[in-house]
Amino acid sequence: MSTLQVAVIGCGSIAQHRHLLEYNANENVEITAVCDLVEDRVEKVAKQYGAKAYTSYEELLAKENVDVVSVCLPNYLHAPVSIAALNAGAHVLCEKPMATSRLEAEQMIEAAEISGKKLMIAHNQRFVPSHQKARELIESGAIGKVYSFRTAFGHGGPEGWSADGANSWFFKKEQAFIGAMGDLGVHKADLLRYILGQEFVDVAGFVENNAKSDITVDDNAVCILRSESGIVGTMAASWAYKPSEDNSTIIYGEKGTLRLEDDPEYSLIAQYTNGDVVNYQLGKIQSNDDGGQSNSHVIDHFVDSVLQDKQPLVTGEEGMKSLDVILAALRSGETGQISKLENVTK
Repeated sequence: MSTLQVAVIGCGSIAQHRHLLEYNANENVEITAVCDLVEDRVEKVAKQYGAKAYTSYEELLAKENVDVVSVCLPNYLHAPVSIAALNAGAHVLCEKPMATSRLEAEQMIEAAEISGKKLMIAHNQRFVPSHQKARELIESGAIGKVYSFRTAFGHGGPEGWSADGANSWFFKKEQAFIGAMGDLGVHKADLLRYILGQEFVDVAGFVENNAKSDITVDDNAVCILRSESGIVGTMAASWAYKPSEDNSTIIYGEKGTLRLEDDPEYSLIAQYTNGDVVNYQLGKIQSNDDGGQSNSHVIDHFVDSVLQDKQPLVTGEEGMKSLDVILAALRSGETGQISKLENVTK
């Protein structure tokens, strides 16, 4: 099996706590180049992994013949840098949200098609064991017809985890485009699409900045979603959940209820109408808490997809559909009307 040459562009917290660690742990990968505008940061990371340091992604792509690029940059740079890397002949793993508009997402997908390279979006919730088991149970008909759901993803905010703390790009609209909804909500939109096996058609969004001062993006958002078959539920994303993180999902069905990441001991609890309760210990979900990072399985899956020439689980098209939900929520919040996904402004 050949060794993939990898470059990581953007050396902030997501790169240092996930991408770089997981690439380094994969025996089929060699980290050959890293890039960041902050010279001290990129030099430190380059020394740690024996890679070459760059402060310009254009220079890196011109000089390094890499097989794979991870794009771990502020949201507004996801599309242009991903497209540049694809055009340079590299497979791309891009952080979420994949883009700041549907047009950008379409351009990324087109670049991947033209180059013949793979584009994957780093939606790690699909790889959580409790989420995969819930999808399996729903597909098998174990809880019958699904009626409703509620899901939430919230913590105290990026200042506690971002490499730049309170000065992070996460809080600046010109760089982030969207706040908690883009940081956390898009993960849950992708998760719901994955475990329900359905697309959403209507979104009502309440997108607010009511918790943090001196930021120009949302920090609290709640959406009501309706799927193509009429499943309705709520999705919340917040940077104001203190002191602990909430990353739970509950699915309500005809024959029972599935509680995902809602219990400190059991990652999935299946409660059936006949009185049966099945508790699953499937391992803890990844979190930003101390000791909360182990292996998201995103990197290993992407590396395997490239080596085996297989379609990754979260393609550009899948990433775009999840982005569509967030764009619809934004539009609904701005207009005060229910947003239909087919009418999301490009």
